[in-house]
Amino acid sequence: MKRAIKREAKSMPIDATTKVVGVIGYPISHSLSPQMHNSAFLHLGLNYVYLAWEVEPSNLKLAIDGVRGLGIVGLNVTIPHKEKVGEYLDELSEEARMVGAVNTILNKNGKLVGFNTDVEGFRRALGCSVKDKKVVVLGAGGAGRAVVFALIKDGASCIILNRTEEKARDLAEKFKGIGEVMADKLTPSALKRAMQEADILVNATSLGMKGESIEGIEDALREDILVMDLVYNPRETPLLRIAKEKGARVVEGWRMLLHQGAYSFEIWTGKKAPLDVMENVLQKILYGV
Repeated sequence: MKRAIKREAKSMPIDATTKVVGVIGYPISHSLSPQMHNSAFLHLGLNYVYLAWEVEPSNLKLAIDGVRGLGIVGLNVTIPHKEKVGEYLDELSEEARMVGAVNTILNKNGKLVGFNTDVEGFRRALGCSVKDKKVVVLGAGGAGRAVVFALIKDGASCIILNRTEEKARDLAEKFKGIGEVMADKLTPSALKRAMQEADILVNATSLGMKGESIEGIEDALREDILVMDLVYNPRETPLLRIAKEKGARVVEGWRMLLHQGAYSFEIWTGKKAPLDVMENVLQKILYGV
């Protein structure tokens, strides 16, 4: 671990053969990706550099044209561009097409291919088989779509609970041809009902970012549940704290952040991401450890 920290402080010389990747968003100054990826490139001795570009929505097409024109190897895409950027690409992966969002672009000799690495990132972060498992997913936004798609593709049955019931039902309808998925409004009573036979609970909402708890969660959780919270700051959300108190197993949100980034790295470089290095940088930035 100390060795990785020492190498992180150095820099790779940039020359005329350096390959460029990066992230676009608006705003973008909060992104953790440059530190994480540049440390990974350095560790493996790859002549890549990862940059961050703030791109206003009105300039999105210009930015994507620039990827082709400048020969940029690839991009990460974050808010607010993930749902719009697919219009300017040549091809979409199944995950990007079904989830309706792109967070990674690969430039294959001028052909731009869009991916959604949240799907695979969630799979890797959860770290267990979900075949024949019953899963409760809180939230029907972008993260929720990726989670539900990953789960039902891998053989789980899902119930989506969302504060706006219509969004949950729309998502269930979208995926009904792939697997078993139901929807309901997120209320304490619906949560308790859904959790009675659940094996896994995934929070894909923003609840917990400001220290707020999910109403009714204490009555709904059991010790034999696996609980994953996609919120990564704070590290221990109210949901995870309550789950631990109940004796449930937990998966912290930073793990999905790590694994979706690692999958992007692999798409661009064709090499296995150095997870230990990327994890070290991520935890250092987020939690000072």
